[in-house]
Amino acid sequence: MSEIRVWAPKPHKVELQLGASRIEMQPFDAGWWRAESDEIRHGADYGFVLDGEGPFPDPRSPWQPRGVHGLSRVVDHQRFRWRVNGWNPPPLSSAIFYELHLGTFTREGTFAAAAERLDYLKSLGVTHIELMPIQEFSGKWGWGYDGVGLYAPHHFYGSPDHVPDDVKRFVDAAHARGLAVVLDVVHNHLGPAGNYLDRFGPYFTDRHSTPWGPAVNLDGEGSAEVRRFLCDNALMWLRDYRFDALRIDAVHAFHDSSAIAFLEQLAREVDELEAHLGRGLSLIAESDLNDPRIVTPREAGGFGIDAQWSDDFHHALHTVLTGERSGYYLDFGSLQELARTLRQAYAYDGRYSCYRQRVHGAPAVRLPGWRFLGYLQNHDQIGNRPAGERAARLMSCGRLKIGAALVIMSPFIPLLFQGEEFMASAPFQYFSQHEDPELARAVSEGRRREFASFEWNPEDIPDPQDPATFERSKINWSELDRDPHASMLSFYRRLIDLRRQYSCLTDGRLDLVDVRFDEARQWIVVRRGEIAILANLAKSPQTLRAPFAGIPLISSEAELPSRDREWRMGPDSLLIIRDAAPEDFS
Repeated sequence: MSEIRVWAPKPHKVELQLGASRIEMQPFDAGWWRAESDEIRHGADYGFVLDGEGPFPDPRSPWQPRGVHGLSRVVDHQRFRWRVNGWNPPPLSSAIFYELHLGTFTREGTFAAAAERLDYLKSLGVTHIELMPIQEFSGKWGWGYDGVGLYAPHHFYGSPDHVPDDVKRFVDAAHARGLAVVLDVVHNHLGPAGNYLDRFGPYFTDRHSTPWGPAVNLDGEGSAEVRRFLCDNALMWLRDYRFDALRIDAVHAFHDSSAIAFLEQLAREVDELEAHLGRGLSLIAESDLNDPRIVTPREAGGFGIDAQWSDDFHHALHTVLTGERSGYYLDFGSLQELARTLRQAYAYDGRYSCYRQRVHGAPAVRLPGWRFLGYLQNHDQIGNRPAGERAARLMSCGRLKIGAALVIMSPFIPLLFQGEEFMASAPFQYFSQHEDPELARAVSEGRRREFASFEWNPEDIPDPQDPATFERSKINWSELDRDPHASMLSFYRRLIDLRRQYSCLTDGRLDLVDVRFDEARQWIVVRRGEIAILANLAKSPQTLRAPFAGIPLISSEAELPSRDREWRMGPDSLLIIRDAAPEDFS
C-alpha cells in the first residue's frame, strides 16, 4: 500500500483521482491530506479534485506527460540505474560555465540529442553545463521561465513516456565525461498558463508583486509550507536527478521580511544534503541588487550562496565594445567602469546610479572573484534584445576577441552562451507557444512594450508566438567546419587552455588584478600575475606599453615589440603575453 499526500489548506474536501477511481483523501496535519492505494505506483496517472472541481495536477507533480493541464504521473526515482557513482564536480574556483537552452541547442531539441554534443563540450574545455529551465511550462517550446510544474521536466524535451529518465541519462553521460551539470530554477514566480497552485493554498501574496504577477508568499501566513515546497524542489533536482548546482533566477524578485531569509534557509539545507550525499553541491544566484550578503558565507553574516551572476561586468564590457548606452547601459560606457568591475566585481557599490536615480549596491569587500560569474553573452543579454542579436552582429571580429579574452582571463568564473565560441550566426530570440489566444496576444504585445526605454523600433521585434522565431534560434552546427567560425572556435580553445595552464588566471583575489587604461587613447592593459592582456580599442594603430618584458602567447594579429616593453598594435587588436624569465633571453 502506497500513499500520496498534498498540501491544500484552501478546499474543504480533497479527492484523489487515480485512473478511473476517485478516493476521498483524509486531512492529517495543518492543511495536509493523504490517501492510500495499491494502484499508486510508477507510471500511474493521478490528479486532485478540490471541492468537486478538477482534477488538477499535483503541485509537486514529478511528471506531466500531457502538459501543464493534464494529469500528473507517479515517478519512482529508485528505478533508474546510474552508471556513474562516486562523482564529485570540479570546484567553482576552477570552473568554466557553458549555458545552453535545450530546445535550440540541437535541431531535435531533446536531452538525447544534446548528449551527443557532450564530447564537443568536453574538448572545448568547459567544466559546467548550465541548462536554462527545463521545468514543465505551457506549450511545446519556450525559454522556460514561465514554468508551472516545478518538479516535472518538460515533456517536449524527451519522450513523453520516459522524459524523467532522459534527464537522468543526460546528467549521467555528462558526469561520465567529467562535466558537471547546473540547472536554472525559477522560484520567484510561476507562469500564467497551467498555474493551479492558488486553488490549493496561499502560495502567493497580494502584499507584494513582481514584473510577472503576484509574488510568491515567503513571509506571510502559510509561508512555512511554501518555503518547504521550494526547498524540497531544489533538493529533489540535486538528489534525485543528480544535478551538481542550481542557478536561482532573479532573487531580487523575492519579497521576504523573515528573520531567516529564504535564500539562507535554502543554502543551509543544500549544505546539509551535500554532507549527506558526500558530493559537492552549489547554489548560484542571479541578482541585480549588488548586495554582497548574497554570496557572503553564513558564518560571516551572509546568506551563504556560493556565487552570483555579475551583470555590472557584462554591462561595462558590452558598452565599451559596442558603444551602446540606452536603457540600463546608461550607467556604463567607459574604460574606467570596466576597470572598476575587474578590480571589485560591482561597478555600483554604494554609488549613485543615473539609470536607477538612486544610490545602488554595496562594496564586495574581501570576496574572491570566483563568487561571481563573468560573461560577454548570456540568454538575457542576447534574448532580451529586440531581434536577439549576438555579439558577433554588434562588433568587429577583433573586438569580439578582446571581449572573449577579458572574460576568460578575468578573475571571475567565465560563462559562455551556446555557440558563442564559434560565432554562431543563429540569433537567440524570445519565443513561446501559448495555446490560449488571449495569453498569446498579451505576450506578443508585452514584448513590444518592454523595449520602450531602449528606443528600439517595435516593428523590429519578432513575434514570440511565431514558430519561425523559435526555429531561427536553433544552433547551426555545420558552421563549425568553415571560417570565420572555425577560427573563432580555435581562438576560444586557446584562451581556455591558457586559463588552465597558469594558476594566476584562476586566482580569485581581486586585489591582485592590476588594470591600466587610457580613456582618450582607448587602450586597456590588465595584469594578472605573470600574464598581461593588452587591448587596443582605438580605430588606428598605436604603441602600448606592457607591465613587463614579455613573451607573446596569443595575438589577434602579428605584433612586434618596438622596444623592450612596447608593442605596436593595430585597431581592435589583442595581445596576451607572459612575463619573461631570465632563461627566455639566454
